[in-house]
Amino acid sequence: MTQCCINPSILSADFVNLEAELQKISNADSVHVDVMDNHFVPNLTLGLPVVQRIQAVSPVPLDAHLMISDADRWAPAYADAGLASVTFHAEASIAPVKLARELRARGSKAGMALRPATALEPYLDMLSELDMLLIMTVEPGFGGQAFLDLTLPKIRRARAAIEGSGVNVAIQVDGGITEETIVRAAEAGANVFVAGSAVYGAADPSGAIDRLRKAGSL
Repeated sequence: MTQCCINPSILSADFVNLEAELQKISNADSVHVDVMDNHFVPNLTLGLPVVQRIQAVSPVPLDAHLMISDADRWAPAYADAGLASVTFHAEASIAPVKLARELRARGSKAGMALRPATALEPYLDMLSELDMLLIMTVEPGFGGQAFLDLTLPKIRRARAAIEGSGVNVAIQVDGGITEETIVRAAEAGANVFVAGSAVYGAADPSGAIDRLRKAGSL
C-alpha cells in the first residue's frame, strides 16, 4: 500500500480562529499554508509574520506553498522560520536549483510547484535537488475549484520519471481534492494531497482527513 499523506489547506479555515482550526486537523500529516502576494496570483492571503505564529502553535508540521513572485529572494526566510517544507513555483524562480539547495541548507525540505500548463520535462534533470514536486490540479490562487483531469498525464509522467531515476521525491497535488478525485490522483502516482474545502467544509474535519487518507491509500 502506498503511503498517503493528507495536508489540509488552511485557505479554507476560519482565519479569525486559526489556532482552534489547527487543532481540528491534529491527525493530519502537515498543514498546508498558502502564501499569496496578489502579484504571482490574483489573491492576497498572509505573509511571513502570520506564518511564524502558525508555526508556533501548530500541532503538526508546516508545509508552505509560496504563490509569490521573486521566490529566490523571499522563500529562504520561510525555511529560516523552521518550516518542515517550503515549496516555490518554478515559474517564479530564476535559479530553481540554487533555491532548492538553499532551502535544504536552511533545514527545510525543498518543494517545487508547477501550474497546470507548465511543462514537466524541463525540470526532470533537477529531481534530485527536490524533496517534493507539487503538480497543481487547478490554477493557483483560489480555493474551491474543480479538479482538472488534464493534469493526470503529467502526474503519471512525473511518477515514471521519479521511479526511473531512483530519487526519493514525493508528488503532491493541490486543487479540487475530494474523496472521489483523490483516487484518480493516487492512481496516477501522487502520494501527498492538499485538501481545503473537503476538510474544513466537513462537519468533522478530523474524520474527513481519515476518509481522504483511506481513499488515497492504494
